[in-house]
Amino acid sequence: MKMTRSKLQNVLPLGHTSAKSAFVAIRNFLAGQFIGATNDDDLLNEIIKLLFCKLYVEVGKAKPPSSVDGVALVKSIKSIFSSIKSDFPDLFDRDEEIILGQRDIYYVLTTCNFPMVHSDADPIGDAFEVFTSSEARGKAGQFFTPRGVTDLLVDMVAPTPEERVIDPACGAGGFLASVIRHHIKVGVGAKALPAAAGRLWGTDKDAYLARLAKLHVALLSAGEPNVICADSLAMRDAKNRPVDSVPDGSFDVVFANPPFGVKIVSASEDTLRDFQFARRWTQEERVGRWEPTNEIRTQVPPQVLFIERCLKLLRIGGRLGIVVPESLLSGRGYRFVNQYLLEHTDIHAVVGMPDELFKTSGKGGTHTKTCLLVAEKRKPGLAKRPIFMAEAEWCGFDSRAKAIPFNDIPAIRDNFSAWKKKRLAKESHLGFSLPPDKVRDSILCPHYYDKDTELELEELGDDYEVVAFQTLLDDGTLELTSGDELGKLSYGTGDVPFIRTSDLSNWEVKLDAKHAVDDATYQKFRRKQDVQPHDIFMVRDGTYLIGTCAIVMPGEEKILYQSHIYKIRVNDNKHGVTPFLLLALLTCPIVQRQIRAKRFTQDIIDSLGDRIRELLLPIPHDRKLRDKISGLVEQSIDMRLKARQLSREASEIAGTPQRKATMPRRKRG
Repeated sequence: MKMTRSKLQNVLPLGHTSAKSAFVAIRNFLAGQFIGATNDDDLLNEIIKLLFCKLYVEVGKAKPPSSVDGVALVKSIKSIFSSIKSDFPDLFDRDEEIILGQRDIYYVLTTCNFPMVHSDADPIGDAFEVFTSSEARGKAGQFFTPRGVTDLLVDMVAPTPEERVIDPACGAGGFLASVIRHHIKVGVGAKALPAAAGRLWGTDKDAYLARLAKLHVALLSAGEPNVICADSLAMRDAKNRPVDSVPDGSFDVVFANPPFGVKIVSASEDTLRDFQFARRWTQEERVGRWEPTNEIRTQVPPQVLFIERCLKLLRIGGRLGIVVPESLLSGRGYRFVNQYLLEHTDIHAVVGMPDELFKTSGKGGTHTKTCLLVAEKRKPGLAKRPIFMAEAEWCGFDSRAKAIPFNDIPAIRDNFSAWKKKRLAKESHLGFSLPPDKVRDSILCPHYYDKDTELELEELGDDYEVVAFQTLLDDGTLELTSGDELGKLSYGTGDVPFIRTSDLSNWEVKLDAKHAVDDATYQKFRRKQDVQPHDIFMVRDGTYLIGTCAIVMPGEEKILYQSHIYKIRVNDNKHGVTPFLLLALLTCPIVQRQIRAKRFTQDIIDSLGDRIRELLLPIPHDRKLRDKISGLVEQSIDMRLKARQLSREASEIAGTPQRKATMPRRKRG
């Protein structure tokens, strides 16, 4: 194969093509063209070899090929790989070679048109994601952390070259590689990097990933990190021997993106006995504290156990940077974990990330919402510090892993740096300070403390009475109830509409609901549900519909509604609140933002839950303004009802046979 000089310059390029898209193209090419291996693991191994050759050239440890001849290219690449094996005998077998052919090597290197060191992504992690099925990774809870996030967490924790650092779920070494890049960025020289790498530790249950992580860091630092294949929770290696090289309390810094998922069997019963978080915790009603019992739970999500494992590994004064599902920081079932964190650490920062963070394609990855947590281990009883909170709306790519021009991560990094120096000029959702005594019910997710809405409510001034929903319940202005689940066997048995969340839209209740029930079912639940004209429905559970509202109009009350819907009734009151005014208040932007802030992910679906009671409603003091708002809402709904009636009449006419006119017969004659 012959190459022109211009092509040769791109053999080991430093361009900006997406690493993931490059690996997809390479995988498709090799799967159809390469003779010798079709297994994705084997192909990935060959790609990794070439990527490290590319990296060797990029960091100046090898010269790029100088010949335009394809045979010379292969010879040069294999020579570079021999140098790598010589420099790192513990990383590659002495007899291991690159088995890809001349055409394949050329295609891989020219397609990998992205930098290895100065990349916005993590090419090694990207390669693993592309060449490993999303189904297999998902079942194991493996969703590799984007480089922007590993770099952000490492910058926030700021490890020094002298500190011992460990990632107990290191995967392909993303966090460990970010630590090396951080050292380089702050001025650590090439001579000091090998020693710094020698203070990096990692464990992973996957032997191939552990080896990959070791290679990953070694090529960035010219040093050898301490990465072993082991179960981090049981602290036993592949031969079930205790791992004595990573004792508890011996690390200055811990980074982790542990596997997460409620269905993952994270540890054996023997291992679970060593964890406080594996016990069942109960809340003492008198003092509100959570305390552990002696009962061991057999199914504990791995993210819960990894929090405790990370804290055990840290010395007092050590720092933690970890990725956790938001549900762990918000769900009531995990409040004991948050209580423990608040009592045994100084939480430096919690940063909420968008749903797209771990989406790797349209179908791959997960939409699980996550948060980044930075904390310092301390002895119980020491003074606590304010917490830096931020909520990112954008992370630089969309749900199909395509790059977009919106990314809040750099601004959050800058705001955290300014906050540490007490120079944060303006607070917003991209950075604000939360005093520890303002943490409510041990909830630690940032969007719950919606800073932008809080500031906007303060700006309303004296023209509005800002009243908590709970206050309106306490003084009898409002009543709040929920519906019932009737079961699928009841669907389609009659003509009484069964209202579900999708049947609420634009303030209206769809009476042509997808499901209807018989009169016997209606009579069974009629008194309990007690639907009356001008009752308001609000979606409380779901995904995108939470906060959607509708009002029941006269003649529409013969319905039943499901448990995912709130029913709100307005009684006579001193605040001047009418059903139509309340409907406008619940759907106004400032209240809808509160609803979004107070909805939490509960593993499968999101829920507003009892946090509806915390909503602050801006009720106008001016009676004329209240009447005007109520009138506009009533008029709007009345017009829609009339439009609905007209559309029904049109449909009925269109579907009714009309009398045909007949022509008189012409007489013969």
